[in-house]
Amino acid sequence: MFSIIIPTYNNINLLKICINSLKKNSKFNNEIIVHVNVGNDNTKDYLINENIKYTHTDYNSGLCVGVNLAAKKAKFDYIIYSHDDFYFCPKWDLYFYQEIQKIGHNRFYLSGSAISNKSIACGQEFDDFNEDKLLKNYKNYTDKDLQGSTWAPHVIHKFYWNKVKGFSEEYFPGAGSDPDLNMKLWNCGIRIFKELSSSKVYHFGSKTLRKNKNNYGSKSSKIFLLKWGISIKFFKKHYLKSKTIFNGELKEPKKTFTYLTELILLKIYYVYLYILTYINDKSLINETYKD
Repeated sequence: MFSIIIPTYNNINLLKICINSLKKNSKFNNEIIVHVNVGNDNTKDYLINENIKYTHTDYNSGLCVGVNLAAKKAKFDYIIYSHDDFYFCPKWDLYFYQEIQKIGHNRFYLSGSAISNKSIACGQEFDDFNEDKLLKNYKNYTDKDLQGSTWAPHVIHKFYWNKVKGFSEEYFPGAGSDPDLNMKLWNCGIRIFKELSSSKVYHFGSKTLRKNKNNYGSKSSKIFLLKWGISIKFFKKHYLKSKTIFNGELKEPKKTFTYLTELILLKIYYVYLYILTYINDKSLINETYKD
């Protein structure tokens, strides 16, 4: 049914929790494909023993490169992107399937609803994970479907994944790649960006590939702005209507006074950023035109 792509970086304990939850709580016979970054914690041996497909780089290639490599092995039509620090709650895939059947076409971006360890304190690491507590309480987390999802776990049809060439690999190690993917899908005519409250995962807390303390978020925001001419915040606010109650397919943003004012300010900042970047770091400009 689904091809589940999981990038990992020396995070075998949480990866085991993730994979065990997929085996335990899925309704369909899904395919799991892991991309192993480095893997000097015996990740590859574990995957071989579990008969799980994987790709490998002997360096930290980041989320985007890793997911793109692994996705090439996908045999099913629906691509799920997952972090390795997720626990998938019961029937998560059934709810995705039912929503896809309800939509009736493949022009969509759906995501599950992530429960943070701050919402339900069920542990932050392998050793303190309280699975019983989670399974007793996860249904109480939220019951509202939201607009403008840009986060994992997400599912899109393989046709559109291939059409937009997956994740844009200039966003290393991964920050900014999700809204960039959504922008590419938006430009393909997709207008359903929906978070399903019924399909839930427990998120241990940004453990996936976060092994470096450098501030990649700021750089990713600049790449997005230079690439698309608007900011991530502007895109999510005016296009995706993120975190508002879902009420159907999205439409082109209304050119309100607020929209135009924010857009003009962004264009001014864009010119400033382009000039400053061209003087100090031409490589950043080059990175924005890889797709």
